Amino acid sequence: MSEQLEQQPTQQQSAPKTALSTKAAIAYLAEKFPLCFTLEGEAKPLKIGLFQDLAQALEGDENISKTVLRQTLRAYTMSWRYLHACKEGAVRVDLQGAEAGVIDAQQAEHAANSLAESKAAYSERRAQQIKEERKAFFKQKAREESAKKRAETRNSAPKASIESLTALESKFSKGKK
Repeated sequence: MSEQLEQQPTQQQSAPKTALSTKAAIAYLAEKFPLCFTLEGEAKPLKIGLFQDLAQALEGDENISKTVLRQTLRAYTMSWRYLHACKEGAVRVDLQGAEAGVIDAQQAEHAANSLAESKAAYSERRAQQIKEERKAFFKQKAREESAKKRAETRNSAPKASIESLTALESKFSKGKK
């Protein structure tokens, strides 16, 4: 039993490293394949089936897993910059930047529709966020005003004079004697 306990920490120490974020993975790909991936400016449409080429080129690379690679390609190809570049007649590139096909009308239409849907969804989320921020702002303002009024009421409440307290006491204590 003690042998099993001694083996467990060793297994935990050889756990895989934390995965790269999508942004870091895109930067890594842009560094490794600068003629294919870009971080700034207009993106280049990628070759269809580029994932297989990338998986093969990065086989044994401990910096990026296939899962992260899939997520990264998805994020890159769904970015507004990439979708904007996917116009009819645009040249697709492979990992070395060589021509690897052309965007046809159907693919360009799909990219334009995806871009429009993404922008509409963003606008909707942003409008909802602004609405919630305004609501929270005015709710906070109402709380502050209410607290201010309560404080003013407490401070400006008439002080009972000894005469008025005596009068009240005599009024309500008449039947008790």
